[in-house]
Formats: sequence, C-alpha cells, structure tokens
Amino acid sequence: MTTTTAPPAELGPGWSRVLGAEFTKPYFRALKTFLEEERSRHRVFPAGRDILRAFARTPLEAVRVVILGQDPYHGEGQAHGLCFSVPAGVPPPPSLANIFAELQRDLGLPRPAHGDLGRWADQGVLLLNATLTVRADQAGSHQGRGWETFTDAAIQALATERSGLVFLLWGRHAQRKEALVPPDRHYVLKAPHPSPLSAHRGFIGCGHFSATNEILQAQGLPPIDWRP
Repeated sequence: MTTTTAPPAELGPGWSRVLGAEFTKPYFRALKTFLEEERSRHRVFPAGRDILRAFARTPLEAVRVVILGQDPYHGEGQAHGLCFSVPAGVPPPPSLANIFAELQRDLGLPRPAHGDLGRWADQGVLLLNATLTVRADQAGSHQGRGWETFTDAAIQALATERSGLVFLLWGRHAQRKEALVPPDRHYVLKAPHPSPLSAHRGFIGCGHFSATNEILQAQGLPPIDWRP
C-alpha cells in the first residue's frame, strides 16, 4: 500500500469511488504514520502489497457474500490479505480447520489440501478483516488505530449501494458490525467464532454455507462453490 493520499490502484474503480475519500481523512493519515513507525521497528503482516487484497480480489460490484474476520494471522507466512485464509503450502490455523470441518459436515466437502480461500473471493465472497494489519506474534496489536473506521466505511458502502448480500458474522467481534447492515436490504447469519475456544458452542452445526447458497439461489443467483 502506498503512502500517498490517493486511493491505491489495486482497489479498482468501484472501491476507489466509495473509499477514496477515506485516504485523505486525518484518521487515515495517522494510521499511515503509525504503520510506518511499526514497520521501522517490528515485522508487520501482511506484506504491504497484500493489505488491500480483499478489495482487489473482490470488486465492489461483484460482492455477494461478506465474511468478517477480526485481524490478520500474526504468524510468519500466514496472512495474505484475505480473512481466515492462508497461502497454499501453509498449514491451516485452527480457526480455518474448524471452518473446513463445518464445510464437511454441512455440505459433505472433503478437507481441502490447502488453506487458500482465493476461489471464494473470486466468486464474490468478500473476505474482510476489521483490522488489516498486525504486528508479528501479537494478535490484536493494530486494533484501535484506524483500520476499523476504514473497514466500517466499506461495510456501510456495501450496505447502502447493494441489496440482497449475505453477511456471515462469526463471533462477538464481527457481530458488532450488524448495526451497519440494514435488515430490510440484506441477510445476516450469526454464529460463534470458529476458534477452538468457541467453535463447538455453535459454529460447528451452524449450516451457514448451505444457508448462504439457499439465499443466493432464492434471488436467482448462482450458489458459491465452497471448495477452496
């Protein structure tokens, strides 16, 4: 991500139109200063080119489903800009392993050989973390620095410009965003977080993947192929 005030080119025209003004606001300038200082002293994930990958991979006009994560994975080589996803060749973290367990239970899909969810993004599943960067080995370390304001703006843009989207809100952190989603325009499915601490309190068994496809097909839209 560049340090200019213009929207980065990788956002694409749709996201640039609705988010472009955010890059000029005081909170975002402060966020950029913070990130520059962080990178001068610590390792920060994901790499700069991947920070906005969720938007680049799923254009505004292509979004059909939104999955909200909290912040990027903080282990070496894990984060690549799509929530819950890891690059091919990186072992799936526990939350992602539980997502695959629910896919198997819900849709009968076999456990995949990799954890890259890019195929979901290419079908219109916006894989968005509330916070888009993190310090290595320190979960939540970049929360409260401005990213939440930016990603709230993205959710609000989707909520007002689009209709019939399916929002999958897993865990209390994601469910705080429900207030941004008008219930008369969109569908919200809620469940506990897929973390090992909560997955067996209702995430496993939630049926969100089949339910999402039922909602899409009822609108005359093709279902998501949930195989990574």
